[in-house]
Amino acid sequence: MRSWQWWQSSILLVVSGSHVQANSWNMTTGVTDVSSDIYGLHMTIFWICVVIGVVVFGAMFYCLYRYRNSKGAKAANFHEHTRVEVVWTMIPILILIGMAVPATATLKNMYDTSDADLDIMVIGQQWRWRYEYLGEDVAFNSNMSTPRAQIDGEDPREEHYLLAVDEPLVLPVNRKIRFLMTSDDVIHSWWVPALAVKQDTIPGFVNENWVKINEPGIYRGQCTELCGIGHGFMPVVVQAMEEEAFDEWLAERKEAAAQELLGVDRVWEMDELIERGEVVYQSICTTCHQAEGQGAPPAFPALANNEQLISDVDWHLNKVINGVSGAAMPAFRNTLNPVEIAAVVTYTRNAWGNDTGELVQPTTVAELIAQ
Repeated sequence: MRSWQWWQSSILLVVSGSHVQANSWNMTTGVTDVSSDIYGLHMTIFWICVVIGVVVFGAMFYCLYRYRNSKGAKAANFHEHTRVEVVWTMIPILILIGMAVPATATLKNMYDTSDADLDIMVIGQQWRWRYEYLGEDVAFNSNMSTPRAQIDGEDPREEHYLLAVDEPLVLPVNRKIRFLMTSDDVIHSWWVPALAVKQDTIPGFVNENWVKINEPGIYRGQCTELCGIGHGFMPVVVQAMEEEAFDEWLAERKEAAAQELLGVDRVWEMDELIERGEVVYQSICTTCHQAEGQGAPPAFPALANNEQLISDVDWHLNKVINGVSGAAMPAFRNTLNPVEIAAVVTYTRNAWGNDTGELVQPTTVAELIAQ
């Protein structure tokens, strides 16, 4: 009795929660025309497969029962039966054509990147994304913002654990956006299910993809290529907004970028650089070198009490600007601007007990980058 009650309650639970669970069982319809086409194609082929399965297994089980040996049935001989062979050859061909026609139309649309309203370069880096709005002089890095305390289990996990970033990719709705995708180090893969975009970013190659979003909102994804120790810490967040709001945002970012460029030529105070450098370090460097500069030797050396770092500012600047060949340390000359590089170098030379008392001006960094 108790067993039947358990099964009854389980069935009711499955039925009542079917609408909720369906989203996790099936693909999402997404918020683009392409994602809807992909979903429709997926469901069409799914039901074709269901019908094939029902017909084939239905016929098989019927024949097993109807013509079983215990009833004295004798097997018929269809060897070199032309009509039967034509039928079971033509039916699969017609089924494949029925699948190929809508699939080809969908694929053709997916790969058509022409007539874009905006071009964005997406660059994969260990372990963050960089977005450059081509022709707009706007570029920024997008880093995971989930606190380290949540990752280490010290604090409770938030709703968007490992799926939150400090700078989302901002896009307008109802405009065609072309993505040009590459990588600075290893193969990454930029994936946002709601947009039906999943594209590998490969060093030395530029791949194309595109999106035209129909609804404002925030859409999340991840890197889906095993790209190293920080693979699980490369979320993708896209914020889609109305066209007027996007134009205002873009104008503000262009103005901020212009002001940042003017800041290269002025003389910065120590406190300003340290404050700015701490922000850059927390967003860019903590994945490898840890929040307190303790590192994770031998792959990621400690910065705190690092004698070479403390004693040789030229060595320090060279490593940040040009990276370390054959290691996970990338070159930041094209990722961070001179102000950010000067700030993070100043911060690391005066944090965690390093206390060199030295600061680096953005003009010095700009001169090194120009060499």
